[in-house]
Amino acid sequence: MASPAVSDRIWTVPNLLSMLRLLGVPLFLWLVLVPQADWWALLVLGFAGLSDWLDGKIARAWNQTSRLGTVLDPLADRLYIFAALLGLVIRDIVPWWLMAILVLRDVLILGALPLLRHFGYGPLPVNFAGKAATLCLLYSFPLLFIAGYESTVADVARIIGWAFALWGTALYWWAGLLYAVQGLRLMAQTRRDESADRHGDRPVAGDSDHVRGHDTDRPDPATSATADGDPGAVSEGSDRPSRPDQGRTGP
Repeated sequence: MASPAVSDRIWTVPNLLSMLRLLGVPLFLWLVLVPQADWWALLVLGFAGLSDWLDGKIARAWNQTSRLGTVLDPLADRLYIFAALLGLVIRDIVPWWLMAILVLRDVLILGALPLLRHFGYGPLPVNFAGKAATLCLLYSFPLLFIAGYESTVADVARIIGWAFALWGTALYWWAGLLYAVQGLRLMAQTRRDESADRHGDRPVAGDSDHVRGHDTDRPDPATSATADGDPGAVSEGSDRPSRPDQGRTGP
């Protein structure tokens, strides 16, 4: 199937939803830490989850997939994860090591971006494991907030919330491992292509397994991998992120 066109438009409905979601991050953190209005904070978190699902659906249905959307959506996800974890840690609901493990993974991913750019590639497209991990973590946070109270419901929420949190953490790191493998493959392919150039033994055009993106036209794999962040749009078969000269940025 052909990938949907990725535009440079800014003012689209999915992008506006993502911007609203970003504006909700400081509001959520303030509600958790200052008045400790947990139920209002959970409403903000619920809106974030709903808009995360909705913007991807609208982007595909209305053909409004954009490069800005592929940046805003994962950025909002990561900020909500960070804000929720920070609130839970400060209020002694979850231990600090859980936040440290998740933040360390993102630091390693960000640290790998300059290396990828050195080889001529942009950020890697979102994979299914990463999106599943994000969903597990975002499901766990409301339950862990409820677990901070004393009741039978809180006891049940604590068990389910920790199950989601631990599974989400494991998937988060598994996704990071997949990114590392994908990045190593790309760098190895780049070295092979450069070696073929030097020796005049470049593969013929049309060999999609060997010809790099600047030699032949090919669809942007990141387009099919994330349609403004909706998990239903994830494609596991893609191995290549967009090149910087294509204007694509991503998570």
